[in-house]
Amino acid sequence: MDRCGSDEIEPLGENMQQRQPISLDGPDDRQRFYAPSRSKGPFTADQLIDGDRFELSEGTLIYCAPAGPSHSRHNVTGAAILDSDPDVEWSATDAGFELKKNTMRAPDVSVAPPPTDKSEGGWILGAPPLAVEYADTGQNEADLQKKIKELLAAGTRYIWVVRLTGPRRVEVYTQGKPRRSLSATDFLEAPGVLRNSIPVHALFDAKEARRVILRNLLQREGYKDLEAVWEEGKVKGFTEGKVKGFTEGEVKGRTKGKKEGLIEGEARGKAKGLIEGEALGKAKGKIEGSIEARIETLFNILAARGFEVDTKTRARIRDCRDQNRLNTWITDAVKADSLENIF
Repeated sequence: MDRCGSDEIEPLGENMQQRQPISLDGPDDRQRFYAPSRSKGPFTADQLIDGDRFELSEGTLIYCAPAGPSHSRHNVTGAAILDSDPDVEWSATDAGFELKKNTMRAPDVSVAPPPTDKSEGGWILGAPPLAVEYADTGQNEADLQKKIKELLAAGTRYIWVVRLTGPRRVEVYTQGKPRRSLSATDFLEAPGVLRNSIPVHALFDAKEARRVILRNLLQREGYKDLEAVWEEGKVKGFTEGKVKGFTEGEVKGRTKGKKEGLIEGEARGKAKGLIEGEALGKAKGKIEGSIEARIETLFNILAARGFEVDTKTRARIRDCRDQNRLNTWITDAVKADSLENIF
């Protein structure tokens, strides 16, 4: 079924029926129209409000019926693809564009700069740079061609008509150029509006559409494609793994080295201690032996000289560990006349 068609409104006549006006909040009360069997015209865009199922062409109301399953599903797919493009700031479905006072058109999908100016009726002033129309069973071709002509005349640069019946194809209309028909293997482009080309197949196939949307969303985040994300993940994983491995290896190496160092140090310390202890013991033993020998020599000289050594003097000699003093006592014992001259 055709969504929009002027033949839905019967010709004007004397017995015209008109819906009673509905008051709206605000300074301008406007009439809401409900697909009447007969309507009074001509009309202007400010007489239509958001929610009315009409477009307006040269003052004539064009009734737009609700979309069927195929039309609405493809509409959502196309809108998602266009909205995800990295260069698109604003897109919409069924947005009303006031091309002039008596003409208001609402493409199925449109891409335009973020709206700043609105008409008295609340519609977007001007024409969208890119408009997409879905043509399904029962399409009113005369009205479609008139809509295309009005949009191009108002400034739309690209119009894509997606044919949902027959072979999968998209008709491309551009200002000052003949119509082109692209097959499912071709690509759609809109330089200055979209950054990326779109496979015609993606407007018909949901799986292919998701691939295109994913690519676009990745580019919005600064990635060329999914391969770039994987490559960054590999590099990041390798770098983080290397740093983590180095840190853990360093800690383990230090721990192991410290442990091995302690063991080796302990072994070396023991060996060195044994060697030094042995040498020190030998030296000390040698010294002690030399002292004892001197003490015995001193006692022998005193006995040979006939000196009687009392207990106190004997203890003093035994306790002496000074080799020089013992040597002095030995020398004096040889020459002295009494013990007093020795000690």
